[in-house]
Amino acid sequence: MRGLIRACHPEPTVAVTAITTLLAASVGRDARGCILVAVTVLTGQLSVGWSNDWIDARRDQMALRIDKPVVAGELASATVRRAAFVAVVLCVPLSFANGAGAGAVHLLAVASAWAYNLGLKSTPFSWLPYAVSFGLLPVFVTLGLPTPVVAPGWAVASGALLGIGAHMANVLPDITGDRQLGVNGLPQRLGAQRTRLLAPVPLALASLTLVFGPPGPPRAIAWVGLIVVAVLLGALLVDRSDATNSRRAFRVAMGIALVDVGLFVVSGTSLV
Repeated sequence: MRGLIRACHPEPTVAVTAITTLLAASVGRDARGCILVAVTVLTGQLSVGWSNDWIDARRDQMALRIDKPVVAGELASATVRRAAFVAVVLCVPLSFANGAGAGAVHLLAVASAWAYNLGLKSTPFSWLPYAVSFGLLPVFVTLGLPTPVVAPGWAVASGALLGIGAHMANVLPDITGDRQLGVNGLPQRLGAQRTRLLAPVPLALASLTLVFGPPGPPRAIAWVGLIVVAVLLGALLVDRSDATNSRRAFRVAMGIALVDVGLFVVSGTSLV
C-alpha cells in the first residue's frame, strides 16, 4: 500500500483533487456534489499517476530512480498497471454521475493526461496535455451544476496557463536525466535554466487573468492574493538547479495554484 501511495504521485494527486473540490464548493455544489467531485477527480488522478510509473518503469530503472517504488522493489510494475486500469475504470461511471456533459469533459481531461504519459511528454507539445487537462477542470465543475453552464473563457484560460506553468516546474528535477533517456519535451529542449526562468510566466499570467478576468473591479483580497503570488514567483526565480530545489519549485507552483483557487473562490458567482 505504501508503494502504491508513492507511485500515484501523491502531491499533485492531492493538490489537483483539493483544488477542484474547492472550486466546486465556490460555485455552489452542495456537500454531496463536492464529495462526488473529489472522488471523481481522485480516481482520475490516481490513474494518471499510476500509469506514469507503470509506463516509465523501464526508463526509471535505466536511470536508477530508486525514489520510484517500482525501481526500489516495493511493488511490481504489473501491480501498478493493474491499479491504473482499476482507477480509470472506476473513473468512468463516477465522471458521468456528475452529468453527461461534465462526465465527458472530465474523461477528456483524464485522456489528455494519459496521452502525455503515453508519448506526448517526449515531443515539443509536452505542455499541451497540461493545458487541456487543467483548462477543462473549471468546465467540468460548472457543467456538473444542477443547471449546467460552461465556465467563462477567463477561467478556462487561467486553468490552462496554470497547467503549463505546473508542467514546466514539474519536470525541472529530471531534465538532465530525461535528455539522456531520450525524453525531449519542451522543457528538456529549453534546458533547466531557461525553463526555471520561463515557468513563472504562465503562472503570472494565470494570476492576472483570475484577478482582472471576472466582471467588475478586483476585490481587496484579490490584490492580496496577487501579492502572495508575486512572492512565490520570486521564490521560483531564485531557485537553484539541483534536484532538491527543483522539486521545491513544483511545490511552489502548486502553492500558486492554491492561491489562484482562492482567487476563483473570492470571485463568487463569476464562474456561473
